[in-house]
Amino acid sequence: MYNSRISGLGMYVPENIVTNDDLSKIMDTSNEWIIERTGIKERRHIKKGDGNSTVVMGVKAAKIAIERASIDKDDIDLILFATLSPDYYFPGSGVLVQELLEIPTCPAMDIRNQCSGFIYAISVGVAMLRDGYGKKCLVIGADSMSKLLDWEDRSTAVLFGDGAGAVVLEAYSCSGEKEDRGILSVDLNSDGNYKDILHVDGGVASKTTGYLRMEGREVFKHAVEKLARTSEKAMAKAGVKSDDVDWVVPHQANIRIIQGTARKMGIPDEKVIKTVQDHGNTSAASIPLALSVASEAGQIVKNDLIVTEAIGGGLAWGAIVL
Repeated sequence: MYNSRISGLGMYVPENIVTNDDLSKIMDTSNEWIIERTGIKERRHIKKGDGNSTVVMGVKAAKIAIERASIDKDDIDLILFATLSPDYYFPGSGVLVQELLEIPTCPAMDIRNQCSGFIYAISVGVAMLRDGYGKKCLVIGADSMSKLLDWEDRSTAVLFGDGAGAVVLEAYSCSGEKEDRGILSVDLNSDGNYKDILHVDGGVASKTTGYLRMEGREVFKHAVEKLARTSEKAMAKAGVKSDDVDWVVPHQANIRIIQGTARKMGIPDEKVIKTVQDHGNTSAASIPLALSVASEAGQIVKNDLIVTEAIGGGLAWGAIVL
């Protein structure tokens, strides 16, 4: 049998730090108000002239992941790029990464599932490697959320940051047993009936970029219940229980959602990786960013059992056990 495992992690965030105090100077908010409701202390935003974009950040994260996987860029057989804020309508971000990294001809595609995009991209990568599309897949999650924020809406503008995370997925032969390393199970879900509670009100039809719009209370209600349920389903598929889990690496959306989901899963707070305080919600970049930070800090180590989950606009949500 064949499975996929993560062999390299990389991340990038812009140098421009935006603190809560910075935001309090341009809108009716405060450091205390933001921390109490979200847990966020600061976030990074692309700054005019810094040379960054969604794709450029993705490339910077990808270079680190490739180096840490101890492979050459020419070894990449497949590129998957998860984002809700591409540099262009088309061509896709995946092929732009391929161009900038000078990776030889291979399949490259974008995954458009917003904050859950990285979960979906990993699942696609595992399936395609299993189906013979090569041995090594570059998976990137990157978003420039600052470009979609309405600065007159403090309920959303304080939440989001820019950044990128990347992983190298490598196929390897395995026994098919619970003791295998790598991606042990995936659970994916979506429900278009809730499309209006989290969306961007622009696009081709309106000929505008639009702004991010969110019904915060409704999103919170759905997030905790759906994230806990998808995590439990993924754990059941992998044949593991909450007591077996070393770390939960959640989508870094809001500290209340993170803590509420962990409680519902029966996971103690000290087993939850949190980076939301430093980066805010970076959408598709959120999980690979958090994985990279935790790995660099020595929290996550080889053979740890990890559950990671996310929910985003669509609504679309899912979880992975690895």
